[in-house]
Amino acid sequence: MISFMRNKLVGVERPSPGTWLAKGVLEDHIYGLEVALSIDADSLRLESVQGAWRRYTTPECPRAVQFLGRAEGLCLSDPEFSQQVHKLVGRQACRHFANLILECCDCVLKARAVERGEIGVATDETPERPAEPAVAARPRRAVAQAAPDQDLAVAYAALEDAPQGFFLDLHAHTFPASPCASDEVDQVLAEAKRIGLHGVCLTDHHYLWDPEELAALSERHGLVVLGGNEITTAQGDMVVFGFDEPIEGIIPLEELRARVAAAGGFIVAAHPFRGFLTVGVEELGMGVEQAAGRAMFAQVDALEVLNSKVTPGENGFCARVAGALAKPGTGGSDAHQAGEVGFYATRFDKIITSQADLLAALRHGSYQAVPFRGAGKAE
Repeated sequence: MISFMRNKLVGVERPSPGTWLAKGVLEDHIYGLEVALSIDADSLRLESVQGAWRRYTTPECPRAVQFLGRAEGLCLSDPEFSQQVHKLVGRQACRHFANLILECCDCVLKARAVERGEIGVATDETPERPAEPAVAARPRRAVAQAAPDQDLAVAYAALEDAPQGFFLDLHAHTFPASPCASDEVDQVLAEAKRIGLHGVCLTDHHYLWDPEELAALSERHGLVVLGGNEITTAQGDMVVFGFDEPIEGIIPLEELRARVAAAGGFIVAAHPFRGFLTVGVEELGMGVEQAAGRAMFAQVDALEVLNSKVTPGENGFCARVAGALAKPGTGGSDAHQAGEVGFYATRFDKIITSQADLLAALRHGSYQAVPFRGAGKAE
């Protein structure tokens, strides 16, 4: 059994009438880090942002500290404040630092509201931040659920061959559909077009794209744009295709499996070993065969064996597990900004132009996870 614990502590001080100081600490099995912020009390601008690692995983982690200062000058009341922090710190350096900075800032706003008598002390009410983009504010149209036999009616053999391969990035996020992303969908798709991808599957977290909006994006950018959904389960993140039910919160994987199967959809275990090697798979005695025996893999159709947000070792281990399971492997960038799209992709032998085509191809299993950006296919 693998346990995981994360502790996060945020505190606020008011050393002078003109200044707020906030400090945050995050500790878990993998990371240990802290930040200290100084905020002008009148303008709510970040005057200084400092941070340090207590524990980290890769030699690249320390370089993140030098990027924290890029958040200085940002204003907490700016509607795009969160997006800017994610872009300047989370994307450039480390999302853990970005999230901790934002939580410190939220704490400052709450303390400020308490001081002003806008909210009581013993409440979880969060003071309103003006007009910040939010997923909840984005209209979601009820999407008709495709009948399983309708999808199955698409014969894989009938799809047009793609002798040179048809390259889809099966895992990409956009803002504001995914609040953790920093670039909007048009920026991501324009970059995908520029580097030569044939298409992108938008897999924003717990978000359903409207088919008409996807079709409009396809026409506007001249490439295939399909929808997916990255759903959090008790057994990790899953990217699902052909499943158009809204899912809120964390769902047991077995329940998701039953609902996706009823809809005729397809489940890919997203980065299933992210962080495992850093917490010591070898120390846990988990080899490929033992990892392949995890019950969760009986509930998925494929494994994401190339994901740009995990280490090469974790991708390699996942590929070996997929081989042991005799399950196909997919590739996706897990992009959270335009410059990351297409880092990895999935090469299909057929031309994919619709969700039904994609489901037929995924079920057939004739595809490979491949590097794309910088691998002779891009730029």
